[in-house]
Amino acid sequence: MPKLTKLTARIANIFTPHTEKDVEAMLKSIGAKSIEELFKVVPAEHRFPELDLPPAASEMEIMGELQELADANGSTQNMLCFLGAGAYDHYTPAAVDMLLRRGEFYTAYTPYQPEISQGTLQTIFEYQSMLSNLTGMDVVNASHYDGATACAEAVILANEQFRGKRKKFLVSRAVNPEYREVMRTYMQGFPEIKIEGDELETGIDADMQKLIAKIDNNTALVLVQYPDFFGRIIDYTPLAEAAHAQGALVAVAVNPTALGLLTPPGEMGADIVVGEGQPLGLPLSYGGPYLGMFGVKGPLLRKISGRLVGETTDVRGQRAYVLTLTAREQHIRREKASSNICTNQGLMTTCAAIYLSLLGKTGFAKVADLCYQKAHYAQKEITSIEGYKAMFEDTPFFHEFVVKCPGDVDHLLEHLEDYEILGGYNLGKDFPELEGCLMVAVTEKMSKDSIDYFKASIEEVTHD
Repeated sequence: MPKLTKLTARIANIFTPHTEKDVEAMLKSIGAKSIEELFKVVPAEHRFPELDLPPAASEMEIMGELQELADANGSTQNMLCFLGAGAYDHYTPAAVDMLLRRGEFYTAYTPYQPEISQGTLQTIFEYQSMLSNLTGMDVVNASHYDGATACAEAVILANEQFRGKRKKFLVSRAVNPEYREVMRTYMQGFPEIKIEGDELETGIDADMQKLIAKIDNNTALVLVQYPDFFGRIIDYTPLAEAAHAQGALVAVAVNPTALGLLTPPGEMGADIVVGEGQPLGLPLSYGGPYLGMFGVKGPLLRKISGRLVGETTDVRGQRAYVLTLTAREQHIRREKASSNICTNQGLMTTCAAIYLSLLGKTGFAKVADLCYQKAHYAQKEITSIEGYKAMFEDTPFFHEFVVKCPGDVDHLLEHLEDYEILGGYNLGKDFPELEGCLMVAVTEKMSKDSIDYFKASIEEVTHD
């Protein structure tokens, strides 16, 4: 068997920082004379098999090959993106990434020891405070994996609040289909829990009357989306009043960007606010990692899972931050916990905190307003094309809207890619009643010229 050369040892030390003396001490401890002796149990013919690898290449050559592969894929850097449905192509200021990559943030782990984690703890505290102001909730944790898991955790919280005595959990059909699917996946271990309300016959009417009619004294939770999956802005005050009259809790899944303009759900009577934090400075990144927002009103404070940071004073009377009000069962006696979620998605919450801090109240409101105005311009332009009709015309929308197309939606989207446009989402995939409908998302990144080009491209594809 070939002996390890000094070069091999140096290469190995890149990955295992043991000195030669360390290796000698370990070998002596286990009674082996050499590293080669450790591999005697592996048949000789398998120790160094011949690998069918291409010839060695330089770093420059490899980078060139990788770039060619990357260029074969479309991205929001070289395509116009009108695709939303839960993840959005917003502009992130360069300072966000620059600050986020500082070692103090980038490599920080769970801040269990407050005496050495004050910076991380304060960052989380600031995130919680800003999200609390944005949502109208008394407390916000930091946090869950994404918007879908946050919705599922809202069901778990409500089940715990009623000690399993209420079996019905209502979810609007206008909630993101992926959220609803994840909720049901989470609840597979609770056969007594019935998730209802999103059946085809309940419909997607904006007045919510069919869903409200299903609320009774066996209902633990009613979950809706704001703006809903189709981008519509709905006042949920009547629904919250009806739910509270039956003693049920109300959860609202939010798009945080919309809250730069819209009434916070806390002011509509929401008991729980959840949502996807990706629009707050996080890149699309092939679907993650993202950030699940989760906030509650005061009476539910001790039922909340995840991590909470509180502000206090230390022995010198100085301001300090600590993890607080976290059930130990979440970390240690896990079989007794109502939820084992204890992530704080630390880097993601830091990113959101930096993004919100940099924009400030005025800047964040401006982003929301740009999304709103540009989306309405895009809807007006697209529906001026022969054969395209606006859906849900009687309901206001934020930065997503739905149009009925004269032809096959997949055909349209496929051909728009030839124009370097990601044209939107085919709603027929998830909603049979909306077959032939396209959902378009418009963010602040879209210029008037880009929207006009989108319209012209649709016209060309449609009338070829």
